[in-house]
Amino acid sequence: MLFTLADARRDLDRLRPRIEQFLVMRADLAELRADLHSGGSALGGMAELKALEARVHADLEEFAAAGAHLKGFAPLLLDWPGMRAGADDSDETPVLWCWLEGEPEIGWYHRLDCGFPGRRPV
Repeated sequence: MLFTLADARRDLDRLRPRIEQFLVMRADLAELRADLHSGGSALGGMAELKALEARVHADLEEFAAAGAHLKGFAPLLLDWPGMRAGADDSDETPVLWCWLEGEPEIGWYHRLDCGFPGRRPV
């Protein structure tokens, strides 16, 4: 599935509530793991840890089912495959529309063969 930049931005907007929940769960999971390593936690025990891990995994699967490629977990990095018109509008290049946790919208892309270091502003 290929996304236009507008499609990818709409998809990100649709996923935002789930992403916000994911970020809270990811932080809770990190705290719970650290607390259980050193004794106990107000967030729960092993059962809660396993439940959080399952919920985090389910959210990541939901992002992928929407068409986003998960490229990073912390920070969350999502890419949507698309095509970008060349300088003369006749040539299209396969790209990934790239969103990094904390960015207000999808404002970057990179070629498939360049990855994150090749990010350019749209």
